[in-house]
Amino acid sequence: MHTRFASFTRNGQAGYGIIAETGVIDLSARFGTDYPTLQSVVEAGALHRLEEASRGLQPDFPVSEITYEIPLLTPEKLICVGVNFPDRNEEYKDGQQAPSNPSLFIRFPRSFTGHDRPLIRPPESPQLDYEGEIVIVIGKGGRRIAEADALDHIAALTLCNEGTIRDWVRHAKFNVTQGKNFDRTGSIGPWLVPYRDESQLADIRLVTRVNGEVRQEDRTSRMIFSFRKIINYISTFTTLVPGDVIVTGTPTGAGARFDPPVWLKPGDVIEVEADGIGILRNTVADEGTA
Repeated sequence: MHTRFASFTRNGQAGYGIIAETGVIDLSARFGTDYPTLQSVVEAGALHRLEEASRGLQPDFPVSEITYEIPLLTPEKLICVGVNFPDRNEEYKDGQQAPSNPSLFIRFPRSFTGHDRPLIRPPESPQLDYEGEIVIVIGKGGRRIAEADALDHIAALTLCNEGTIRDWVRHAKFNVTQGKNFDRTGSIGPWLVPYRDESQLADIRLVTRVNGEVRQEDRTSRMIFSFRKIINYISTFTTLVPGDVIVTGTPTGAGARFDPPVWLKPGDVIEVEADGIGILRNTVADEGTA
């Protein structure tokens, strides 16, 4: 089983550790002096070191005692890839072939919440939608990274429900920033799985379920822009640094594509699942009631 590194809050204290089968191995209690947060572990390139150091350790407390946070709380950059699956491109019905370069936009960390916590529907719009995605976390920085070397720059994988307020991505002439950044409308987690080799990424099955119904399903082998290309392209214009988060695109099947559209509502349960990573689960609550 893959090692699962999580950031959490317990008894009002922030921490991080390994989610084992029988509980949480508290790494912040053991290594917090050297690495105060999981982000500092990633930035120091120490995920594998702590993985080795934790072998044989027994859990310190049950998972039921923690509240999951997003794994990396303060990344320098959180960059999302737009249309990146063939059927998703066809949804636009504009007759255009798949683009030659990825569409990108920025999200802020506070637009996300952790695993098993509610996505927040704001009073400004009922059009809260889901998008299940694979996330890559940068472990080795660089600029103009060659595609051949790109995967060497990945530290870990996780999942994202890239929740979107649909009518707010159409508020202006050409950007989506507003609809992508309402506080706690998306989620990341539950944990980081350390990256080892390309087999982890080559053909991941990615599924999103709403109330148990499969809404999205595709495989990373069908992505328009590969993980290599995404890293190469982004690093052309900005220097990637350890701890940067890249959300790599969602398959077809979001609620906006139903006729009529089907928006998320309080009480819904959304699960994003991917081979070798796990399940990211969230409910929905209205702002002010969560």
